Amino acid sequence: MSIRKLRNHLGIGILGLCLGITSLFLIVFIARIFYKGFGVLSWEFVSTSPRDAMTAGGIYPAIVGTFWLTVLSIGIALPLGVFTAIYLACYGKPLWFVHMVKIAINTLAGIPSIIYGLFGMAIFVNMLKMDVSLLSGSLTLAILALPIIINASEEAIRSVPKDFRDASMALGATERQTIMRVLLPTALPNILTGAIISIGRVAGETAPIMFTAATFYSRQLPKSVMNEVMALPYHIYALMTEGTHAQEQVPIAYGTALILLLLVLTISAIAIYIRFQIRKKRKW
Repeated sequence: MSIRKLRNHLGIGILGLCLGITSLFLIVFIARIFYKGFGVLSWEFVSTSPRDAMTAGGIYPAIVGTFWLTVLSIGIALPLGVFTAIYLACYGKPLWFVHMVKIAINTLAGIPSIIYGLFGMAIFVNMLKMDVSLLSGSLTLAILALPIIINASEEAIRSVPKDFRDASMALGATERQTIMRVLLPTALPNILTGAIISIGRVAGETAPIMFTAATFYSRQLPKSVMNEVMALPYHIYALMTEGTHAQEQVPIAYGTALILLLLVLTISAIAIYIRFQIRKKRKW
């Protein structure tokens, strides 16, 4: 065997080993969550409110709160992110301004989530008088998700072959028509990939909603976007750090973590299915 082939096999082996180690960590993580949390799962657990100092009952208000925080934040961030990506990919001038915007976006992507929480508290809760509410939390999480969506959407738009755009313009379509009818439909599956990633990030965040949306305990569902809500990540944090009945509350925390994992996987699966259907139609 030649040295070149030996190096090739060695490189593939190292990559395979890295993949195996990563997969092992993922399997162990998911298996532990299932092992610790599956025992508390029941219809009562997912359909009732907490009771007896959160040592019994369920987590229904936290499930609803997490769902609405995720849906509202992605509903706000996705159109803003896509429109920003369109500007950067298709209209961005002058170049120095586009460069500054990209630096700002990449900087936002690297800011710790606790800083977003403090920002949301200062701006939405205090300055704009929205108080601790579903709206304040959703806006904060939307800002958190923006860099992911913008970067993914811009790359998706730029990945569309230039021939598509040239052919559309040659047929007499305007710039706006080309973007809306050619570039966006072609890039949509990859844009949804960015949305899927941001869903997982938003749904699992604790720090941003601690100061802007989440409450320690509530038996009521939010009646409007101005109400505070329970949320699964904060509920886990509260049970593990502030609970006074560890024997009863730790299993509930693992059950809550399992529900959060299943909720994120369900929302992501729906988005993946939509992306698959779009790609399937494009093939035809």
